[in-house]
Amino acid sequence: MTTDSATGRVVHARVVDEPLDVGEHLAAVAGPAHGAIDVFVGTIRDHDPDADGTVVRLEYEAHPDAEGMMNALAGQVALNTGTTVAISHRYGTLGVGDVAVVIASAAPHRREALEATRALIELIKTEVPIWKRQTDAEGRSDWVGL
Repeated sequence: MTTDSATGRVVHARVVDEPLDVGEHLAAVAGPAHGAIDVFVGTIRDHDPDADGTVVRLEYEAHPDAEGMMNALAGQVALNTGTTVAISHRYGTLGVGDVAVVIASAAPHRREALEATRALIELIKTEVPIWKRQTDAEGRSDWVGL
């Protein structure tokens, strides 16, 4: 999925049920006009303030409109910052250490790349309908962030 504008570009904005490739995201936004590429890689950790015990897995569910919403938000951020972005979020069952989200933002200068990445991760967390259920080592599970 590609969105182009005069000053920003979304190479892809995907919600997928397969492992994410950080290198693919870096390559997707690289270009001779870009002096900065910023990357955020969100991984599953073994703890959470909302968990009573050690976290062993997360199960992500995504609304059918999640990818379209993420593409629209990425387009807005790319346009506002003049960046090229590639963003993916995974759904399904993920274990500790698995990559859940990758954002790569490229721009002629670092400030815009950093701003775009930061804005996108915050928007994903608050605006894109992707939910997670967290399970601990004792088998207890809770939906987080609903």
